[in-house]
Amino acid sequence: MMEQQLNCTGLDKVLEKYYLSPFYALEFCIGLPSNLLVVLGYLFCLQEWQSCNVYIFNLACSDLVFLCTLPQLSYLYTHDKKITSPPICIINRYILHVNLYSSILFMAWISMDRFLLIKHPMRNHCLLRTRTAMAVTALSWLAVNVEVAPIIALMIQDLQKSNWKNCKDFSSLNGDINTFGYSLGLTLTGYILPLLALCLFSQQISHLLHVQERTVQCRKSYKRPLRVVASATVMFLVLYTPYHVMRNVRIASWQPWVELQPCTKMTINAAYILTRPWAFLHSVINPVFYFLMGDKFRKLLMTKLRKLVKELREQSSS
Repeated sequence: MMEQQLNCTGLDKVLEKYYLSPFYALEFCIGLPSNLLVVLGYLFCLQEWQSCNVYIFNLACSDLVFLCTLPQLSYLYTHDKKITSPPICIINRYILHVNLYSSILFMAWISMDRFLLIKHPMRNHCLLRTRTAMAVTALSWLAVNVEVAPIIALMIQDLQKSNWKNCKDFSSLNGDINTFGYSLGLTLTGYILPLLALCLFSQQISHLLHVQERTVQCRKSYKRPLRVVASATVMFLVLYTPYHVMRNVRIASWQPWVELQPCTKMTINAAYILTRPWAFLHSVINPVFYFLMGDKFRKLLMTKLRKLVKELREQSSS
């Protein structure tokens, strides 16, 4: 029994060093250039912004900021360090969760925008106006920050208990706030409700296309939004569900009313660790949706890149 306990106690450290660290580093290396390209492309190539562009730009900015926190996390797990700086620890964890829930929320707004565009191709709906999209974006950022704000209090209380020396993941925090209840509430409001919105818009787009398929001649261009929205829904369902399930199970396993063996708790924690980098893989995949949703943006960006390459060749040859 003692040998079994010794074999399982270090499993989390092994996974953090040899699984989390390289996975986060890989996500940073792949995701940063693609999201940076989208942000710069929107800033320097797109002159006329529409409602969908506002949502995509904010989503790309959220992913870009989040990706910049990964090198620090990867460094900590590689060198088995608990903390470098308490403020950086709090900021990084906060950004991580803001991105987690802003991403799926903005994707829900993008899906709504695609549905309304099919239903109102003349863009005469109020929600298709750029100013409305900016207002919705501002309210979305406010809502997500309000949802995630309690994590700051939890982190400060937990850091105080360890004399500001141990930067823990959300599932391991211990403070005055009921962590299990808060995690369940965050799962409901931050994940399940936006996911249901994505499913709803996928169904509505499919229904609308089915109704219009006899009258619309260019059906292929209208079916693309359905494929994009449906793919985004599947992506978040596959990437987010294991993470949220295991996070809540991990927190529940350490509650006083649950009596589990140490190795069982460690196995649950190991399974939770396996889901963490997969949940954040959306920041690497999202740019694919940006390019699929914006033909005009893609053309402008490719034209700009060709022009830059041509100028660089001319400078090198002269």
